[in-house]
Amino acid sequence: MHLLGGRWRLLLVSYLLDGPKRFNDLRRDIPHISQRMLTLDLRALEEAGMVLRTVYPEVPVRVEYQLTEDGQRLRKVVEVVKEFGLWLKARPPREDTEAPTPEHPQP
Repeated sequence: MHLLGGRWRLLLVSYLLDGPKRFNDLRRDIPHISQRMLTLDLRALEEAGMVLRTVYPEVPVRVEYQLTEDGQRLRKVVEVVKEFGLWLKARPPREDTEAPTPEHPQP
């Protein structure tokens, strides 16, 4: 949980399940993540052995990120979290968890 507990890490893994991506591709996929946070999370996943960073000696330099074999094992986790999120989004709100309104104050 420490590895994936950040706000963006599981989402990054889910995008990398589709195949290698460049840094700016990931920024476009996740528009609300800051450049600094994306860098920090990619580094953390790389240090944990979940992501492989490949630098191609081109001009300009091209850097790609992809999941390692260990990172691919997170596929099931991503699928379960996605399924839970879709279920949560689709279910009707419960009366006891709704915010009080002036017409219906809670006791």
